[in-house]
Amino acid sequence: MHLKNSLFWIAAFTVFLLDQLTKYWVAQTFNLGQTLPLLPGIFHLTYVTNTGAAFSLLSGKVEWLRWLSLAVSLALIALAWFGPILHRWDQLGYGFILGGAMGNGIDRFVLGYVIDFLDFRLINFPVFNLADVFINVGIACLLIATFKKTPTSNRRSR
Repeated sequence: MHLKNSLFWIAAFTVFLLDQLTKYWVAQTFNLGQTLPLLPGIFHLTYVTNTGAAFSLLSGKVEWLRWLSLAVSLALIALAWFGPILHRWDQLGYGFILGGAMGNGIDRFVLGYVIDFLDFRLINFPVFNLADVFINVGIACLLIATFKKTPTSNRRSR
């Protein structure tokens, strides 16, 4: 049996698994607020929790965000399951977004917050996680897909 949009499912599962494994490792290895400088002053692993969306936007809106994560996840699953066969970049983009949405969504439902740990200090960027990274990579894939699609031609024959 061939699974329709198989790259979508592989991308979503891989991102979800990587996200959850890294968050589990951070929660088991670090105390809340603890930081490990990998490149001092540039990049650290710092264990923080976030009740908002990516990069602490909408902080404290966990109830609304957990339902948004669920709705996005269900819509993407329905698209891949019931929709057309998607192009490669679309499958990767939507799969990465689903994996990230599910990873952060599970955290919001189970924990009431999201575990963040990637801390780029050189540019004073908010701490984030792999789910956030892959949601953004997914958006980039969808942009690539948009530019790779050939526009239909409306030229008149002469």
